[in-house]
Amino acid sequence: MRPTRVEEEPHLVSASRRTFLTGSAAAGVGLAVAGSVPSLAQAHPGRPHRPAGHGRVPFPPLVDDPAGVLALPKGFSYAVVTRAGVTRLDRGQGVTPADHDGMAAFDAGRGRYTLIQNHEIDPGAQLGVPHIRGTVYDPGAVDAGGCTVITTDRAGRNLGEFVAISGTVSNCAGGPTPWGTWLTCEETDDRAGDTWTEGDRSGVFQRDHGYVFEVWADGTADPRPIKCLGRYAHEALAIDKDRTHIYLSEDADGPNGLFYRWTTPHGLKVGPRVLTRLAPDAGVLAAMQIIMDDGSVLPDVAYLTSAQLGRPFPVRWIEVPDRDAKTTPVREQFTDGQVTRGRKFEGVWGTDEGVYVVNSYAWEDGDLPADAVPHDGMVWFYHYRNQTIQLVTYFPHQATSEEGTPAKYTDLTFDGPDNVTVTPWGSLVKAEDGAGASHVLSAFPGGPAYAIARNQLNDSEFCGPTFTGDGKVLFVNMQDPGLTLAITGPWQKYLG
Repeated sequence: MRPTRVEEEPHLVSASRRTFLTGSAAAGVGLAVAGSVPSLAQAHPGRPHRPAGHGRVPFPPLVDDPAGVLALPKGFSYAVVTRAGVTRLDRGQGVTPADHDGMAAFDAGRGRYTLIQNHEIDPGAQLGVPHIRGTVYDPGAVDAGGCTVITTDRAGRNLGEFVAISGTVSNCAGGPTPWGTWLTCEETDDRAGDTWTEGDRSGVFQRDHGYVFEVWADGTADPRPIKCLGRYAHEALAIDKDRTHIYLSEDADGPNGLFYRWTTPHGLKVGPRVLTRLAPDAGVLAAMQIIMDDGSVLPDVAYLTSAQLGRPFPVRWIEVPDRDAKTTPVREQFTDGQVTRGRKFEGVWGTDEGVYVVNSYAWEDGDLPADAVPHDGMVWFYHYRNQTIQLVTYFPHQATSEEGTPAKYTDLTFDGPDNVTVTPWGSLVKAEDGAGASHVLSAFPGGPAYAIARNQLNDSEFCGPTFTGDGKVLFVNMQDPGLTLAITGPWQKYLG
């Protein structure tokens, strides 16, 4: 197994940006400046601090799966927990919906786990989330997204699955809470009255979309939007350890999306049954500004390259004028000089010290502002106390074909990081959504990435990697054909 690609020389930027983008060139992809790597804290909200170990043992090479599903290192194995259209829901609700995406794992006791899983589906899908009484947000969003709750064990046996929320749209990622629930995010901004069409089916949305909803591990859901967190193409989120801030990503373009921070009303800490009771204008929703040496706001993260790995940049937050986007999408309420944009702000995961956020790539026409640099993925760390952000992993842009698509010549080429999680030992696990073969990757900030798994079925993305709190099982989704996989093996040897 080889590490990620090595960049021979740092990319160059135009003179208009180069004056304030200074810093030492990194030795290789994913390498941070010595001494600047953030110390990693707990992987699961509410759990005690467990710092990263020092083993850094590379994962062995991947071994092809005779079944043609999942290549894993020697000593690791997998089980299929759910399969879209095949495994069945409890209570006569039908079959497992398609398009598995974000997910969280919770300890259910007696060697069992509860998974809360998103389904990133638009209305009218063949395997959409069925409308179950008491779970429906929008009756007009038929056979669309939502969440299911799965019970399983360390062997990956399916012990039951049922619908927790339905009538939502394109539930992409989200984040677990310290009190043991899941906040599911709609990656859309559809409005009530908008029409949808899928094949020979059509309908009309009866409610606005683009919100966050709360789902409980026992399957209880409150299909009311948490409007104070804004209405836009939500991707993922994380709650800080003090429970006074929520950090949220936006996967959007035209213009590119933003990274947000929501601050609770004075004196309030979020907890069980709090968020859904708050007023739509409660707290403050603000967008990130990365501040450069000359005091200006970095217009887009794509102006930064591997030369800035490990360098902390000050961050300020500017309040969103209209968080419900009544007339103008939230990201369009700012001029390019007011906020720092980014193509595909994706996975978010919090630790005791700060929060990780991922940008998957920026290289297509329309992704990049003038004189910015194409890239195939960035991972950032925002430090709560210092209010700074630093680039901790960087995937330089690959060569492209004549059509402009990245040329993925080998299964050992990594690109397009998407969902991210922090393991119980403090290392990172990232799911790829790039070109060609998709991987689940392991990495320490300041070190190379190694493949944990490779999709052998097709080029579908991996989604929702999440470790159990005891470190026994890594659950991950393969979005197409819709598989939930339980991977077991000597995790601590390589991640500790």
